Amino acid sequence: MTRLELLQLLVGQARKNGFEFRKWYVGKLGMPWTNAGAALETLATQRRYYALLFSHEFASTFWKPGELMTFQVPTQTFTRRMADGTIGTVQRKAYTRRSTRDDAWRYHLREMALAEEPLRYMRRYLRVEEDLAEDEPMPEPSISDTEDDA
Repeated sequence: MTRLELLQLLVGQARKNGFEFRKWYVGKLGMPWTNAGAALETLATQRRYYALLFSHEFASTFWKPGELMTFQVPTQTFTRRMADGTIGTVQRKAYTRRSTRDDAWRYHLREMALAEEPLRYMRRYLRVEEDLAEDEPMPEPSISDTEDDA
């Protein structure tokens, strides 16, 4: 999947949730609007898609408020004053957490900022035909198929 195709899917999903792409494009990038295809091409070729991905308007509509979210809380180590007055080190193991939050998009922005490639991070949240094809088992070749090859 090309960068342009991925951006088309991302913007399409955000628009279904209420994102106004044209308004964002003209207002935030300050570029003249010709059409959606040209705007997406500009984002893809000039690497301006980072402005889109990290935009609060885009993120808050791409990840709907109240959406069920599963995420990994990392291992934490910190110091604190114990009940007896000494300073102790507390170590917490990593764990998986599920929640529905109105600001799930903030979590995803943080995770995307930490990701090596933000577009790859976003790709995980799209369900496209390629994924559906990979989920379906491959049909077993029949005897007649192998006889034709010989």
